[in-house]
Amino acid sequence: MSISATQVKELKERTGAGMLDCKKALVETDGDIEKAVNLLREKGLSKAAKKAGRITAEGLIDAYIHGGRIGVLIEVNSETDFVAKTDEFKQFVRDMAMQVAASNPKYVSREDVPEEEVEKEREILTQQAINEGKPEHIVEKIVEGRLEKFFEQICLLEQPFIKDPDIKVQDLLNEKIAKIGENIQIRRFVRYELGEGLQKKEENFAEEVAKQMNV
Repeated sequence: MSISATQVKELKERTGAGMLDCKKALVETDGDIEKAVNLLREKGLSKAAKKAGRITAEGLIDAYIHGGRIGVLIEVNSETDFVAKTDEFKQFVRDMAMQVAASNPKYVSREDVPEEEVEKEREILTQQAINEGKPEHIVEKIVEGRLEKFFEQICLLEQPFIKDPDIKVQDLLNEKIAKIGENIQIRRFVRYELGEGLQKKEENFAEEVAKQMNV
């Protein structure tokens, strides 16, 4: 079928992939934009995996302060100083800082979560399922599903991207790696919230950040 320039342009804007790759993806999916997006993401995962072992010793440390109430410091690494200075990389780092401010993850990835914390959560979820009267033969499956939600809440890479909840932060990272052509790693972050740990009036600063990002 015929693929229009408008379709190619839309797909490029949504995925950041090259024009030729976008056209090929649209041809393979008979012009279905959503299927083409998924196809390019799958290819992006493949490209990102090939670059995952490369050393990332450059990058940026960025700071984001929201209304004097939430503060985030984040370090994102790249392979070269050249990439670290590009506007696209800088914007990605800023988006990640705002993601941390809004979604309050505790860890970068699920691999960073201490095993004892995972096991404690597994025990709690198992007991919950039993208390709910779930059949014994499906309890384990239910617990595994709920553990995925647990990781989604506390791990940055597992969270829905606040600017586009249809994709996870990991998907966005893979797309950036595929587009930029270098390995990129979110190394660490720290988040401060005004009065954290002190008794105070309940306020949802995360919602404020999300509104600022126009989501």
